[in-house]
Amino acid sequence: MELFQAFSSLIFDKTGIFLKSEKRELLNARLGKRLRVTGIESFQDYYDHVIGNGGAGELVHMIDSVSTNFTSFFRENAHFDHLVTEVLPKLIETIGPRKNQITMWSSACSSGEEPYTLGMVVDDYLRKYPALNFNIHATDISTKVLAIAERGVYPEERVVKVPPLFLKRYFQKGVGRSDGLVKVRENLKKRISFKHFNLMDQYPWQEELDVIFCRNVMIYFNRETQKELVEKFHRCLRPGGYLFIGHSESISNIKHGFTQMAATAYRK
Repeated sequence: MELFQAFSSLIFDKTGIFLKSEKRELLNARLGKRLRVTGIESFQDYYDHVIGNGGAGELVHMIDSVSTNFTSFFRENAHFDHLVTEVLPKLIETIGPRKNQITMWSSACSSGEEPYTLGMVVDDYLRKYPALNFNIHATDISTKVLAIAERGVYPEERVVKVPPLFLKRYFQKGVGRSDGLVKVRENLKKRISFKHFNLMDQYPWQEELDVIFCRNVMIYFNRETQKELVEKFHRCLRPGGYLFIGHSESISNIKHGFTQMAATAYRK
């Protein structure tokens, strides 16, 4: 248990992820894979290696292994419906001469399904506003899933929830050796910039944001870290900007400066 607490504290310090004691077996299983890859014989030796001078590279792999990266295209689709019916019309109404671009952040983008879904929905909506552009910052703490996101290639079964029109417009079907795969087309890909980023670090961009998606992430943080993160999101958003969190999450138990607009949608 003492060694679990040591790993748990290290993971919390580096990522903000809080591992309760009931996650001990899950952590053992995931770290066990790293021991087999590295050839290190014990969890204590692995811990000593990770915190040692030469362990920075393995620390990245350890974080990759403990991060939960379940995602899908059009996951929690009510958020994208709300984006189209309420958020985008309001943003366009208030954008005025300030700028001609909507800037969004998928803050835990995993293997890319969320930012690509955002891109499809926004691009489709803005077709009737040719003077407006958009871009999406997509970040994750896991380098492993970011590599998948940047490549933008998925098995066909992963895109079953994508509407047929969007599938045709934004994906290229593989042939020959790539049969059974689809690839995100460049017209969508160029709208999204992927970056390795720890949510505990300082926000790395200069401009204020219009929309932030941070879904199914805060459930892994304790209340203090949740409060810190929500305050960061509030600072990053322009007045009138929106924050979306996961349907299983709530920020009602912490003090914040947002106005709730829907079940898990908030406005600054």
